[in-house]
Amino acid sequence: MERFGFVGLPNAGKSSLYNALAGGGALAAPYAFATTDPNVGMAKVFDERLDRLAEMSKSKNIVHAAVQFTDIGGLVEGASKGEGLGNRFLAGIRESDAIVYVLRAFADPDVPGPTDPLEHLRVLEIELTLADLETVESQVEKRRKAARADRTLADEVVALDAALALLAEGTPLYRSDLPAKQRAILRPWFLLTNKPVLAIVNIDEDSLDDVEAAVAPVRAELGDRAEVVGACIQLEAEAALLDPSERKEMLDGFGLGEGALPRFITAAYHALGLRTYFTTGEKESRAWTFRSGSKAPQAAGVIHTDFERGFIKAEVIHWDELLDLGAWSAARDVGKLRIEGKEYEVQDGDVIEFRFNV
Repeated sequence: MERFGFVGLPNAGKSSLYNALAGGGALAAPYAFATTDPNVGMAKVFDERLDRLAEMSKSKNIVHAAVQFTDIGGLVEGASKGEGLGNRFLAGIRESDAIVYVLRAFADPDVPGPTDPLEHLRVLEIELTLADLETVESQVEKRRKAARADRTLADEVVALDAALALLAEGTPLYRSDLPAKQRAILRPWFLLTNKPVLAIVNIDEDSLDDVEAAVAPVRAELGDRAEVVGACIQLEAEAALLDPSERKEMLDGFGLGEGALPRFITAAYHALGLRTYFTTGEKESRAWTFRSGSKAPQAAGVIHTDFERGFIKAEVIHWDELLDLGAWSAARDVGKLRIEGKEYEVQDGDVIEFRFNV
């Protein structure tokens, strides 16, 4: 399961975003540091393709993919030096697969704090960069000494030195041109700025007619370094507490369709290079998450390691083609199921049955 860590200044909307995804459970209050302990939750990744496949197969059970997310206490400028709650809560998201910046872009006289999302971004990047700098500074000399006795550590030391130089000048690693190979070498160090980033610009209801105007400055600042999504998080959190029919009516009333959260999940998946394949049948239809570029045995291993270890072949058809034919048996009868081997690169939207033997 993929894990996302929420970071933001006090009153930016992190806890409301948590509630929107989890359906409640986190205290969201208009004062700093309402969250003093990390909240950890899960959310389904809703996928219309899965629902349609389940309807076709008359599945008794539907299993969506899921993501885990952690909401930590708000950061303030100087957190790395102990201001506010300090950066001790950052330990709660060091093992996250991606970081979600929650950036406030709304004014409310009852909610203190800056309203410029670029100011939020500036403070967050400074504090995460300083936290990473402290980590690297405390370890690089030890690794350099170890590399004198173990030459296999040489590439790691080079990567740490490169990271140290960038962090010292205030550059988050995800914003740098550090080669992908070196960033991969640094992954076991759990550096916060070495993770993929998704930014959510939190707007108010009055800005719903022109979300792009609020999002544009952040998108221009981050360029292709991060996915950026605009959302009225408070509205989404309120909708999440309603039953499905009332939720749809509320979101439709604001012209939001399914809401921003499906777009958030889609953007988060994109940021991590994640894709989805499906299995479907009368007993169950299920979505499986895999990394883009995975070969068939690797994708099979998502179900069970035995599937990967004993992989023989995969029967594959794209989800929309299967829906057109109406049934797995019909696809087999007309020869539309492709037989793929170990070198097949699984595609997003594939429906697969694996054959294996252990």
